[in-house]
Amino acid sequence: DIKGRIKPDIIKRKFFALRPNMKWYTDITEFNLKGKKLYLSPIIDGCGRDTVAYNISRHPNLKQVMSMLNDAFKTNQALNGLIFHTDRGWQYQHKAYQHELAIRGIEQSMSRKGCSPDDGLMEGFFGILKREMFYGQENKYDSLDELEQAIR
Repeated sequence: DIKGRIKPDIIKRKFFALRPNMKWYTDITEFNLKGKKLYLSPIIDGCGRDTVAYNISRHPNLKQVMSMLNDAFKTNQALNGLIFHTDRGWQYQHKAYQHELAIRGIEQSMSRKGCSPDDGLMEGFFGILKREMFYGQENKYDSLDELEQAIR
């Protein structure tokens, strides 16, 4: 069985962090351009709302989130005590994902089932990003490559 465990919501919508690497957030959002899809998976730090790492993929798979984690860990070594909050997506329940967090002393937090305000920081980030450079502007992008470049 590849599925890990559902984790409790430790964050409880208290998204702000006093210092970097106290609270991280992640999720995946889909961009649908002319019937083709692109998936963005960033990690946002609760202190300053900086992007820790991100990955853009044509498929929302485990490789995408594991690659993003590896990028984040390359530039952030001492993460013991970090709380990492996600929704209950299958990727975040995967044993390989949960193992990578556990071996670094990272505590995983998950939103309650069907409660998007628990993921308000990520939902807000995605909403602003899409309003600023995508919604109503889809005609600017001739291909997924152009959209990906604009996101980067």
